[in-house]
Amino acid sequence: MKLAELNRLPDLQVVAPATARTGWQQQHVRVDYTFPVVSTRDAFDIVNPDFRAVVTLREPQRRHRLAIFLDEGVARAMPGLVEQILAYLRFHHEAMELAGEIYLLPGGEVCKNDASLVERLLQALSERAIDRHSYSIAIGGGAVLDAVGYASAIFHRGVRHIRFPTTVLAQDDSGVGVKNAVNWQGQKNLIGTFSPPWAVINDARFIDILPSREKRAGLAEAVKVALIRDHAFFLMMEKQLPALAAFDSNVLNVVITRSASLHMHQIAHGGDPFESGSARPLDYGHWVAHKLERLTAHALSHGEAVAIGLVLDARYSCLAGLLPEGEDARIHRLLTQLGFDLWHAQLLAQDEQGDLLVLQGLREFREHLGGELTITLLAAIGSGVEVHEMDAGLVRAAIDWLHSKQANSVVLTD
Repeated sequence: MKLAELNRLPDLQVVAPATARTGWQQQHVRVDYTFPVVSTRDAFDIVNPDFRAVVTLREPQRRHRLAIFLDEGVARAMPGLVEQILAYLRFHHEAMELAGEIYLLPGGEVCKNDASLVERLLQALSERAIDRHSYSIAIGGGAVLDAVGYASAIFHRGVRHIRFPTTVLAQDDSGVGVKNAVNWQGQKNLIGTFSPPWAVINDARFIDILPSREKRAGLAEAVKVALIRDHAFFLMMEKQLPALAAFDSNVLNVVITRSASLHMHQIAHGGDPFESGSARPLDYGHWVAHKLERLTAHALSHGEAVAIGLVLDARYSCLAGLLPEGEDARIHRLLTQLGFDLWHAQLLAQDEQGDLLVLQGLREFREHLGGELTITLLAAIGSGVEVHEMDAGLVRAAIDWLHSKQANSVVLTD
């Protein structure tokens, strides 16, 4: 199906069920979503046609109005970016025009924690007279994409939204998905929508300028999706480990593209794109990660916490008899050689009763899923398996294993 068909009238079937009461009708509404994910470089170079092509996909003869929201951190890291965007719009003026000024907003969790930000974004869309035939453009990391995407999804019940993810984590995972959200009352992603974007443009130029820590953090999600879905992808990362650990741009771009494809395939073909059920296969390792992020007051980034969660749940999978012994050490080795620190003291933090605080993450994960606990573990590298309970003793044993690995590495370093 072509993107031009995105907003066509959905198929509507009205069937009266045999057991329905008098006056009841059963409606079945099917809505298909299709959006391009474009891998490119220097998207705002005036000779690069990708941005213009995405904007004019449906109405090539129309001049389109754009509201542009830009991550302040990206603007600082790329001092000439604003001028380059403006030059691109001037060069392609017959196809697009800027509505208002480019709106700068802070990135990171501070963006999603700001209770007033969504109202300001809605005000900006209103002042720019953005309608359903205009575009809301978000350029930034995952938090900016989340916040702007949420505002775009609820303004006029949804306006066309184009994402420019600027981090590895956003380009290989969150930015190519269908979720938007902000935090509320200290709870992550509590308010949000499932609303697919009009398009995603992954520009490799943004990745080039990232600090090593941010490049590394984004690789955790690539390792995750390889572990649950693609053994060959994991082997490729092992084989290319020296180049990947050095953030060779060619290898890194291949990994980002493959990871994005696997995430998109799961969303499109996993049978539950809007997460109405209890399974979250793409959240392998995340019950630990989400809790660690909060316990460390976000001193650990999401990707760093996910890396710990991946290896912890790999060890648990071995202890539970699901994953062959030794595969956990293999996963630990890959992540360690990519530069991840796979230990944090908060893994041993306890409450007043002496229970591990990290175990509260299981309860919180279950509540987030709607009451039934479903955790993805590993049956093999490249093959995830779902379980509905976790043994606290085995979790503690997995933590102790991680602790011993960390202690041994310190001894070897000394």
